[in-house]
Amino acid sequence: MIEDSPFVAAAPVLVPMPAERPYTYAVPPGMRVVPGSIVRVPLGPRQVAGIVWDGVVETVDPKKLRPIEEVFDCPPIDKAMRRFVDWIAQYTLSAPGMVARMLLRAPEAFDPEPWIEGLQRTLAEPDRLTDARRRVLETAEGGLAWTRSGLAHAAGVSSTVIDGLRAQGVFETVMIPPRPVVAAPDAGHAVPELMPDQKAAAEKLRAAVAADAFNVTLLDGVTGSGKTEVYFEAVAAALDKGRQVLILLPEIALTHAFLERFQDRFGAKPAEWHSDLPPKMRERVWRQVAEGGVRVVAGARSALFLPFKELGLIVVDEEHDPAYKQEDRVFYNARDMAVVRGHIGGFPVVLASATPSVESRVNASQGRYHRAVLSSRFAEAALPDLKSIDMRRAPPARGGFLSPILLEQMQRTLERQEQSLLFLNRRGYAPLTLCRVCGHRFGCPVCSAWLVEHRFRGQLVCHHCGHNERRPEACPECGTLDHLVACGPGVERIAEEVVAHFPEARTIVLSSDLLGGVRRLRLELEAVANGEADIVIGTQLVAKGHNFPGMTLVGVVDADLGLANGDPRAAERTFQLLSQVTGRAGRTGKKSLGLLQTYQPDHPVMRAIVSGDSEAFYEREIAERERAALPPFGRLAGIIVSAATRGEAEAHARGLRRAAPQASDLFVLGPAEAPLSLIGGRHRFRLLVQGERRADMQGFIRAMLADGPKLRGSVRVQVDIDPQSFL
Repeated sequence: MIEDSPFVAAAPVLVPMPAERPYTYAVPPGMRVVPGSIVRVPLGPRQVAGIVWDGVVETVDPKKLRPIEEVFDCPPIDKAMRRFVDWIAQYTLSAPGMVARMLLRAPEAFDPEPWIEGLQRTLAEPDRLTDARRRVLETAEGGLAWTRSGLAHAAGVSSTVIDGLRAQGVFETVMIPPRPVVAAPDAGHAVPELMPDQKAAAEKLRAAVAADAFNVTLLDGVTGSGKTEVYFEAVAAALDKGRQVLILLPEIALTHAFLERFQDRFGAKPAEWHSDLPPKMRERVWRQVAEGGVRVVAGARSALFLPFKELGLIVVDEEHDPAYKQEDRVFYNARDMAVVRGHIGGFPVVLASATPSVESRVNASQGRYHRAVLSSRFAEAALPDLKSIDMRRAPPARGGFLSPILLEQMQRTLERQEQSLLFLNRRGYAPLTLCRVCGHRFGCPVCSAWLVEHRFRGQLVCHHCGHNERRPEACPECGTLDHLVACGPGVERIAEEVVAHFPEARTIVLSSDLLGGVRRLRLELEAVANGEADIVIGTQLVAKGHNFPGMTLVGVVDADLGLANGDPRAAERTFQLLSQVTGRAGRTGKKSLGLLQTYQPDHPVMRAIVSGDSEAFYEREIAERERAALPPFGRLAGIIVSAATRGEAEAHARGLRRAAPQASDLFVLGPAEAPLSLIGGRHRFRLLVQGERRADMQGFIRAMLADGPKLRGSVRVQVDIDPQSFL
């Protein structure tokens, strides 16, 4: 075993590759490593970063061992994080090295940040005192060190004035430590006045933090009830205890508004962590988190793998959101892994949502989680009146998709100079383009999916592999000109219809694939919040926690869309999405309305949303899950077999099915072609393993993979424990 402090002759090192165990490396004389040390080691012809791991060093001829090249001057990865990596690898059936890879994504941060050259006032005086020099000397009073450009900017002078004073010995050169990426948050800054139910919930969260032990609290509050302000009190309590805090958010687009709210409460912004962060800033955040300088991080799911020095609280905002599930390389759900991280580290976790997942509601009802409820909106603002529009009785005009009832309410909203939101969870202009003459449908050449028309860009795009092509004038099958027709609506087509009905209105489309990316999306969300748009047409992005003060009408264009597939979570997802999007209306107290266009007004999901009886929906959904032994009352795992040919994929999948061990509490369904049977030129078959809650799912699948056919040719196998997607 490697102890926590000694010199050793050999050490196990976990490297970021699909290896099932650490590799053994020699420790050169005079080099000191401990478990968690980040080191540089040779791996084949390359040099890679790795982590010295726990465990027994294999007995290997020392002459065959390659040496560790370097120990980085970096805080070691602590024991809790190493246990977390091992736990995720075991649970998700992933190679530990691939989990560790997520820890090592900022290689430039392994070395200390360089100190900065600065200036400090000496006792010398300048030969003459101009106004500019006087301002510089007044600014530099107090003995603080300044950067050259910072002092010039603060004093309102040019850099040449600073250079002249330095030449005369008025300033001397000193080295300044690297600047923090964000200022330290102040738990006592701008403490809010909370409503009575907010106070009660905040007290529960403060008590959970004060207990200094693992516990989970589900903060369950209707949209607009002030959940953020409540969990900020838990953040303040953790900061007062000298602990670091991680706040997980489901979408990058949410972070800008969140950062402003955080700054208003704590006097400083938290550090950000997401894929849109520039590489240099990622490295600085990683390093300062490891050293303990950054006290609060707001980030996407990958922030779970930051090397916190003193982590004492995790908050998962919008805990129900599917964006927390990663489905690439290592398949994991960040919400569930946050709970595991809290359990291993012995600190509290807060899950916040207006529409909690069924799993979290069941955990709360069974006593595994505490539950704090906010049943009314902040400042007694009323929830929107919700009504369904039966599209069989009030259909849209020919060629349109908006019911006359919805259009009439939009007109009234415009007359009141208030905002409307139209929600449709379909990007682009139309989900299918076909030829009226021969019936040719435009499909992706490497996926079993239709190409989505994006009329703003003049392209047909596959939303699965990214393939795109220009929209032709003539049918490629029969050559007929001007007979291509768009079938069904996307947000761009709804925008076209809105402009035709309301040409004077300021209309904006919000979708993740619009040109300009996240930066443009943030600006447009800000514009909507500032009242600079009359009608907003958006995808699910608009359903996620935004606060639009002027929004009083929400129309859901196709409320049935999410119910049209065989996903066992379809009803729950539809309920959550529609509840969230209608919750954008009336958040500042104005009378508001939500309209759901549906062909199934009597569907239990529609009835639950319109009646506002979420408890009835959860009771029914939980009872159905229990009857079917579906999560959280049973366990599921998906196994996806893909290959370059259909025959290879099917043969391997059938071989795995035959290798499944006999078990009374687990059984295998399939193999069957996946609903999306071809993605990126790879044919896909699925098996579904279902079993009892306490069944050894991982052991069953390990045995199945070990006894099944070996991977050959182009075949790949992915295991998805607790799948969220069934495509």
